[in-house]
Amino acid sequence: MTQSAWPLLAFIGVVLAIPVALALLRRTPLGRAGSSGPVRLVAVLPLSPQQRLVTVEVGQGEQRQWLVLGATATQINLLHTLPAQAVPEAAAGGGFAAQLARRLAGERDAA
Repeated sequence: MTQSAWPLLAFIGVVLAIPVALALLRRTPLGRAGSSGPVRLVAVLPLSPQQRLVTVEVGQGEQRQWLVLGATATQINLLHTLPAQAVPEAAAGGGFAAQLARRLAGERDAA
């Protein structure tokens, strides 16, 4: 094998190692961090391009709490803690399309 083939073989080896590494990562707790776990995103309110209010639910069962966080590009601050609440139906009922469909259906029924 020539010397010029070694860089090509190394590149192919790295490209083939990426899916293997990702598959192994999914089997670890670190790889499942985005799945349903003890932390759940409740709501996000953008204040500016670099600032937002984020409400997350932490804990399970009776220990559940909502944390209101102020998030910027460089830091996250805890602003308030409150007991977990039921998510209002309007917020849980989907995005803009679902809310528009409900409102249009309500207007047709009223007419």
